Amino acid sequence: MAGLTAAVAFAKDNGDRFVEELKELIRIPSVSTDPERVGDTRRAAQFVADELARIGMENVRLIETSTEPSATGPGRQGHPLVYADWLKLPGKPTVLCYGHYDVQPAEPLEEWLSPPFEPTVRDGNLYARGAVDDKGQMWMHVKALEAMMVAGGGTLPVNVRVIVEGEEEVGGEGIAAFVREHGDQLKADVALVSDTEMFAPELPTLCVGLRGMIYTEIEVKGSRTDLHSGMYGGAAPNAFVGLAQLIAKLKDEDGRILIPGIYDKVQRPTDAELKAWKALPFDEEEYREAEVGSVALTGEAGFSVLERTWARPTLDVHGMPGGFIGAGAKTVIPAKATAKVSLRLVPDMTPAETFGLLRDYVATIVPKGCTAEVRMIHSGDPIVVSTDNRFVAAATEAMQTVFRKDTVFVRGGGSIPIVGDFVRELGIPTVMMGFGLPDDNLHAPNEKFNLSNFHRGIESIVRWMGLVGA
Repeated sequence: MAGLTAAVAFAKDNGDRFVEELKELIRIPSVSTDPERVGDTRRAAQFVADELARIGMENVRLIETSTEPSATGPGRQGHPLVYADWLKLPGKPTVLCYGHYDVQPAEPLEEWLSPPFEPTVRDGNLYARGAVDDKGQMWMHVKALEAMMVAGGGTLPVNVRVIVEGEEEVGGEGIAAFVREHGDQLKADVALVSDTEMFAPELPTLCVGLRGMIYTEIEVKGSRTDLHSGMYGGAAPNAFVGLAQLIAKLKDEDGRILIPGIYDKVQRPTDAELKAWKALPFDEEEYREAEVGSVALTGEAGFSVLERTWARPTLDVHGMPGGFIGAGAKTVIPAKATAKVSLRLVPDMTPAETFGLLRDYVATIVPKGCTAEVRMIHSGDPIVVSTDNRFVAAATEAMQTVFRKDTVFVRGGGSIPIVGDFVRELGIPTVMMGFGLPDDNLHAPNEKFNLSNFHRGIESIVRWMGLVGA
């Protein structure tokens, strides 16, 4: 496959340029959750669109999105999707490349060793917000396409559609609606997603399962308005205390969720999966110290760390805005308090049923003098991907060739809601070929992407598409 060899050579010869281009994209602070960054987010979308057009992709355009009014708030204009295609090989497979250009907020800023939106290379890693999640990995797709376009004299080995969203970090409602309503515009044989990680350095990894999630807000109300604690303390209900008491009843000290019925439909991993997970190079103590950084690990007894993070539901509290948090003192009894609470779901749990179980249970544990409301913010289904298809076989071979090691199959503890949408709405399998590392600090200060993995990711994608189109 002369074209494949030429594409790999082009990618290697232009690797430094690819990194500099990625830095330009990263410098755009496309924080999708921040209303003050709407312009920056659109600028990132246009940056990706312009590059897709430059390398020879066709029908490049921004697709506007919006969300419908719901119980959680009014509808709003969303961040645009970026679409492109190249469909000139009748009879050849069509690959749908997915990624996202939006990023998480960078706070707390004081914990970054270098500015989050000024990409910095240290020890072979590119440090910046979005370096690995997902600008760097999405850029691998774009650069692999460029390399193949150049090597092929303006042609690709397969038909390709590209869809890049700007709301993955806030639930992906816009792309979900587009897939439901305009799935014919994304018709393909397989989707490629690079938004996952390798199990360990130098170990080629395909992710074949993801947990789903529901992200909720629980609001507790006590008094009609904030009150003076000296005048009313001892008689008036305190919404924050009530919220803390409520949260304490959601999960016990051993990490078991206390919501009745929550485990009824949890699907156990297969014996083959469990055997494969036990064979992975995993050191629990190193994981505790190097990745988690805690004095001990927590979670359900009787399950390994990998089972707890890949195949068991979890409940976490992410923030508790409300009350007085300014400098100095203010002796206020807050009238209301809110907690942001998520549950990660595994097969065969569903977001709707899980939300109902949470809502109904909360209603039974509201502290005296308080009321509580549970609101759904966004959700996604859990997914396990079949490995019995030619696309996964091609990915396994491509990564083995690049890394010179056998490719392993793992599940991921996170959620990528669009993968479920591709299965339900488009009826296509997804290859989750990611090149991040466990210590890349996704969603945290000092996020990084190993540049060697960036380059090998490009080569792996080139080789995969070559095998798919052979």
